[in-house]
Order: sequence, then structure tokens, then C-alpha cells
Amino acid sequence: MDQFVEDLLAKMTLAEKAGQMTQLTIDTVANGKAYKLDFPLKLNDKKLVEVVQKYAVGSMLNVGPLAHTTSRWREIMAAIDKQANKTRLKIPVLYGIDSIHGASYVMGATLFPQQLGLGATWNRDLAQKMGEVSAYETKAAGMPWAFSPVLDLGRNPLWPRIWETFGEDVYLAGELGSATVRGMQGDNIGHPHKLAACLKHFLGYGVPLSGRDRTPAYIPARQLAEYHVPPFAKALAAGAATIMINSGEINGIPVHSDRSILTDLLRDELGFTGVVVTDWEDIQYLHNRHRVAESQKEAVRMAIEAGVDMSMVPLDFTFTDYLIELVEEGTISEDRLDLSVRRILQLKKDLGLFQGMVEPQEEYPLFGGTEFKESSLEASRQAIVLCKNEKGALPLKKADKVLLCGPTADTLRSLNGGWTYSWQGELTDEQSLPFSTILGALENKLGDRLSYEPAVSFSEEIDIEAAVKAAQNVDVIVTCLGETSYTEFYGNIDNLSLDVAQLDLVKALSKTGKPIVLILLEGRPRLIGEIADLCQAILVGFHPGNEGGEAIAEILTGETCPSGKLPITYPKYPNALSTYDYKHPENLELQGVLGGFKPQFEFGHGLSYTNFAYSKLMLSQNNVHENDTIKVSVEVKNTGKIKAKEVVQLYLSDLYASITPPVKRLKRFEKIELAAGESKVVEFHLTKDDLAFVGRDNRWIVEPGTFKVMIAGLSTEFVLQKTSTMASA
Repeated sequence: MDQFVEDLLAKMTLAEKAGQMTQLTIDTVANGKAYKLDFPLKLNDKKLVEVVQKYAVGSMLNVGPLAHTTSRWREIMAAIDKQANKTRLKIPVLYGIDSIHGASYVMGATLFPQQLGLGATWNRDLAQKMGEVSAYETKAAGMPWAFSPVLDLGRNPLWPRIWETFGEDVYLAGELGSATVRGMQGDNIGHPHKLAACLKHFLGYGVPLSGRDRTPAYIPARQLAEYHVPPFAKALAAGAATIMINSGEINGIPVHSDRSILTDLLRDELGFTGVVVTDWEDIQYLHNRHRVAESQKEAVRMAIEAGVDMSMVPLDFTFTDYLIELVEEGTISEDRLDLSVRRILQLKKDLGLFQGMVEPQEEYPLFGGTEFKESSLEASRQAIVLCKNEKGALPLKKADKVLLCGPTADTLRSLNGGWTYSWQGELTDEQSLPFSTILGALENKLGDRLSYEPAVSFSEEIDIEAAVKAAQNVDVIVTCLGETSYTEFYGNIDNLSLDVAQLDLVKALSKTGKPIVLILLEGRPRLIGEIADLCQAILVGFHPGNEGGEAIAEILTGETCPSGKLPITYPKYPNALSTYDYKHPENLELQGVLGGFKPQFEFGHGLSYTNFAYSKLMLSQNNVHENDTIKVSVEVKNTGKIKAKEVVQLYLSDLYASITPPVKRLKRFEKIELAAGESKVVEFHLTKDDLAFVGRDNRWIVEPGTFKVMIAGLSTEFVLQKTSTMASA
């Protein structure tokens, strides 16, 4: 911390310190009631004076009913800054916003695929580009803090926030998450085009046992350390300035009250020095939801002593008042508040907020422009996964007459998902946005060769008779199924299967004998086992963003060669939800009893319109010592007739270990592009850290033994020579 911060801290009263640790939603300074603000949103001067001047609130967040234009956001920021400049110490208010897949609460901003779709690109450069564009366009609206990216692992397909993750794998999430942070923050978060990223949600949020949002998780310490910590650790190493806490509980302990996670692990072990912010209302929930605190005041004490810096209260001043009381009565020391306030003031200084909250509009000539649009479109192209393609069903032939049907064919809600213009994304189709749905994009490409049969609902009975009748006059049926937009607990479900009405539509259409191309726009892998064999081609799009309609149309017509790979295991059965890195006993069929790993599509799966041949898998050495670096090389050749992208994936298997090893783990990947007939040698480097796991004593170790390297259908082995176990670096 620098002297400016220390000097400012020395001047602050207890009330001002408590205010800095308070974060309120914009609802508290706007006309209307909480969650039911007037539209268009209008700030209330009296409320604003109370929040900023009387209570010296340090941070605000949220959007109100609907996204604002950059000019309106700037007016809001200027009004808040005006009040801050009237306070005794003129400390600026730090404004945070959920820029989830771009500046998603700014009208006219460039929206990318949601994180699960970005995970399907397996492309670090695109993740970094999304971070750059998101920061640029969020700052264009005057806001310096984005609650993104999500570093939780999506390992329970029922969970309604799985689409906000980069998928189920530790390494993939860490690579794309850290790339996003670098894009958002660069080398200087105070730069006009950069902002402070906020990693979510520390720790273990993505694996609730029930699959429902914010319900209990049960995670062994070893699994927490080996699977859930590393993606956050990698993003923290990339410089992430802030972090948000898991709203749930692990093994009966709400994370907002867990000092072992928020201080011992995050601060002492991982070395994080930035700001820790709660999620929505989560300190209060220690009392009225988790029931570990007998009062709201006790909940505040728990959270502060655990290591929270800032409370997303977000609707009243209870946190501030209780915090002051706790210090005045000697329960919490004022020095403890000083720790948090230092971090908050330093963040504000690093962001340049003391020099003014909003940069001149002229700083942002690229906002919503062609350059960013092309980056978003390319991300959408690479986010689409071709999971099945029998008998050359795709790309469509130039003379094909096509029937388009299904509930996701003509909606931007399913392309974008939640956190899009509004929290649930429910207003996306009402905004007259200049983006094509799948229907609009295909109309532009197929003209009168396309016919369309609308479906008005996702779950109610679809007019199957009309669709079957329309199918009689076409060559191919493109059926678009999936989910509408949702997020958090509004997306809780009891049945992972697609709605019966959607399944029945495909079953009926299959009886026409016409080939069916199935397109899935969804936030999680809804089960399609009943209809997968009835479809000749299957495209999984997840939520590919505003440009997703165009990207899908390009892939259907062959303008773009698909290159996406699944970032999750796509399950086939409701009670078989294993991830790809399962343990060996999970894949045994013992004495004829049902067993085995049988997903619909495996993690890392994705087809192309060309073929790639892998050969010459080689290691720099087969006998390895603990400090050696192993070079792995493989030759990849495009044996087809078109230029295409391929993700080269390296998996490692520890054949025997003191803890039952997974069958394989992703350790490296690289996305390459090859012209028709072109070959390339791809090299990877492995170190002892890639061989490490968390042992029986919950510490990272590397053990001697045989390891198998696998790339595509090739494999080779090496032996780690070592006389004793050692802690991994």
C-alpha cells in the first residue's frame, strides 16, 4: 500500500471506514421499490445524498430493470461522483457491474458467447479478446469493475449456472480464465480501456449435491485442493484484482463464514492481496438461510472475521450499522477494518478513480463497431460443436430445400442466455436488436429454399402435425431445441431431459424419413438419448451470443468449418453424470452388472468437415527425473480438401498411484489451423507439476511410476525415476 492510501486512512472516522466496506444496489438510490424500479430508471437525489454523503457508501452495483446506453450510464456515474465530491474526504464510489459475456448491461455493446460456449472454442486468444472488449465497452459506460470471469467448474450438469463456467476441466478453466483476466486488466487496471476483474465464486460453488443453485456442496479437502483451487490460483497469478465469494456452503460451513478458505487459503497460501467482496445478500443469509448466526449482527461478525472486505448488502444500511457497533463494543478491532479499507482504497487508487470516475467519450471510438463485431462472430463460429454428422448430412447441399422448426429457431434469448440486457435475459427479444436469429440468418442464405414452422413454447405441446406436414416438401429438416434464458435459482430443474414436447417433435419428424439436423441452444447438456439416433447431424451451440445465429447458419451452409470441442461431458442417461476424468472403478462392468462410462458425447469431442491424421507421437525421453522437462511432439495433417481448425489435446494418465488415479486428465491443448494437405508438428512441454496430485495427507505430491501420454488415438509411456515422494512446486 502506498503513502497516499495510508494518509487517507489516517483521516477516516469509524463510520467512514464502515461505509467503504458497504456495497449497495442502484435500487437504493432510484425511484421505485427494490426489484420494481421505475422504468426508465431515474435516480432519486434524496436517496443518493443519504447513501453517498451520510453513510459514505464505498461501492454500488447493478443495473435496474434493463441495460442503459453509454450516455445514460455516464449520467448515472456523474451523479454519483458529484455526491462523492461533496463528502468530507471526497473518496470516489467504486461501481461494479455484471459484464458477463461482454458489457452485457450496456446497450449497443458487443456480446460474445457465454463462458461455456467460449470454453467450447478451446481458444485462449478468443478468451483474452472477450476480456479486452468487455473491459473497453464497460469502461466506455464509465464503470471500472466487472464481476467476471467465473472460475467455478461446471461438474454437475443439473446446475443452472453451468453455462457461466468454462466447463468441467481444471486445466481448461484455468487457461481460459487467466486469459480473460489478462484481457480485462492488461498491465494497468487504471488504463482507460481496462478495469478490475472479479473472479467468481471462491470456492466450490459449481458442484452442489442436488444440482440446485446455492444448495449445499460436500467436497473432500483433497478434491477441493486438486480440482477447485487451481483455476482460481492461475487467474490470481494473472493478476486478478478482486474476488467474489461462493454463496453456498461446503461440508456444512457457509463459505462467507469460513476463515480457513477466505484467509488461510486465499490470503496466506495463495497470496491474494486484493479486495474480497461477498455475493448478493450473503452475509444476511448466514442468519436467515444457513442459520449459523443467531442474529444479523452475529452474521456480520462471522463474515468480517472470516476475511470479507466488502459486503454486497445490498438493500439497506444494516451491515454498516452493525459493523460500527461491533467495533465500538470491542468485538471487532478497528485495525481489522483498516485491513479491508486499505485494500479498497488501494483498488480505487489503482483504477484512477481519484482523478475522476469517467474517461472522455472520445476514448472509445471502437465501441460496438465492426472490429469488435468480427471478434464476437469468430468466437461464435468456434463455439459451435458438431457432435454428429452421418452420411454427410452437413453441410447442406446447395439445392436442398430446408424446413426450420423448433422453439429456439427464432429467439435471441436462447442464443444469449441470462445476464443479457437484464438479469434473466427475458427482455432480449423485445429490444429490436440488429442481430439475426437462426431463422433470420438462414433466410438470408437460403431464400425461398427455406420454410419455417414456428413453435410458441419450450414445454407445451408443439404443433407437431403442422411441422410434419411442412416436412413433406423439403429435403432436410433443421430442428432447433433447447432452453430459453435463465440464471441462478430461476434455472433450477428436476429433470435433465429435454421437455417432452420437444422430444415428441423430433420423434414425429423422424417418421417422415427426411434427414434431421438437430441444433441445441441450451445452458446445460439437456438429455437427448431418446432422439439422438433419429438425427443425422447434431450441433451443440450452448449460448453462442448475438452472433450465434449467423455462425450457425455459416456452419450449416458450409461457409465455416466447425472447430468447437465440448468443454463438458455430454451425458446420455439421467443417472450417469460422470465427468471425463472419472476413476477406473466407474468404468467396470462386473459379472454382467450394468456399469461403464457411456456418455452421449465425450469431453473434448467435436467433428469437422475435414479429417485430421495424427502420427509420430514422440517423447524427448522415456526415463524421466523429477526436475526434467519432457518435450512431447506429434504431427498433425489435414487430410481433407478444406482449410480447418483443430484442437490438439494432450491427456496424461498416472497408471498407479497411492490415491486412485483418474483414467486421464487434460494437461495441454493447442488450437491450430491447417490448409488442405498441410502438416504441422505440435510440441508441448510437461514438468513435474503436471504429474502431481493431492495425496492422502492432503498435500501435493509427485510419485515415481509409469505415465501414459495420449493425443488423439496415439499413446506412449514414460517412467518417472524417483526414490522418494516430494512436494510439488
